[in-house]
Order: sequence, then C-alpha cells, then structure tokens
Amino acid sequence: MSKDSQVRAAKFAIGQIVKHRVYPFRGVIYDVDPTFSNSEEWWESIPEEVRPKKDQPFYHLFAENAETTYEAYVSEQNLLIDDTGKPVSHPAVKDFFSELRDGRYLFSSRLQS
Repeated sequence: MSKDSQVRAAKFAIGQIVKHRVYPFRGVIYDVDPTFSNSEEWWESIPEEVRPKKDQPFYHLFAENAETTYEAYVSEQNLLIDDTGKPVSHPAVKDFFSELRDGRYLFSSRLQS
C-alpha cells in the first residue's frame, strides 16, 4: 500500500460527543467514513481557504447549535472532544443510542444484531 492510499485510524468513535473547532456547534457521532465520501458539489461549496483534505476520516453527526438540530458531515481535523457532559438534543439520538454514560452515548440494543 502506498503512503498516499493508507487510511488513518479514526481518532473519534461512534457515540462520542464532539464540537466543531471553528463553528459553534456540537454533536454525537453516528457514523464514520475512512476518507471523504460526500459529493463534489458539497466539497466545492466549502471555501478553498478552509477546505479540509479528503484523505482523513469524516464523521456523520447528529448536531445542534443555539438555534436548531441537523445532521453534519465534518472532517477529523475540524473536531474536538466536547467535555461539557451535556446531552445532545437532536431528536434522532434516542433512535440510535440508549443512554449517555461517562460522556459517551451507548448504542441502542435494538440496533445491535
């Protein structure tokens, strides 16, 4: 495997609560892509000066900010651990996770097979 095609191990895990490094939102991770896996249109909509590299893990979040909840797709370089201990208010959290324990959501048993 060449250096360019190596996939980095994800720094964050499903169920972990994170916050964006720049923008004022936080969320819980519900899926991880080993590298960028969204549309080119989405990619090009990011201003070039802040556009992250594609060869890193990207995280799907149930996100929230002061106004609303939504789903976000964020590069690893733009995430930090959220250590507030507060739950995430996104309505889908209860569909995927059973409880918040020690700052991390646990998968709902009905999703595990």
